[in-house]
Amino acid sequence: MSDFQAVFYRDASGREPVREFLDSLDDDSQAAIEHQIGRLNLLSDATPHLPFPHSSQVDGELRELRCHYGRELYRILYRRSERLMVLLHIFAKRSAKIDQRDIRIAQERWEDFRARMDADPRVPPRAAGHDAP
Repeated sequence: MSDFQAVFYRDASGREPVREFLDSLDDDSQAAIEHQIGRLNLLSDATPHLPFPHSSQVDGELRELRCHYGRELYRILYRRSERLMVLLHIFAKRSAKIDQRDIRIAQERWEDFRARMDADPRVPPRAAGHDAP
């Protein structure tokens, strides 16, 4: 059993932008990305981050999960919240550097996530994956 769990960020209206993006991809691309997401579920206190080239630091505690299928490159920006790896934003990577707009989207979603998780009563996010409850 793993110590950490990848979860999709869910906005106040119930939308899960990362899941919606994944659902828009073909089955093979989706499977390749979900395999990378699954690596996050293997992390523990002894191994709190995936090593490069699977993941790298973007800004502060914001990290990128590096995914690819064929020639397509994707990045999932995520942050850790205690035992959760919160998948905040996903995009197709087209340039060497991550656009500040993508970083800003992830940061805004993180702030929203934290505000709602700190609220009383809070609603826990849904686990990542098709077989999640």
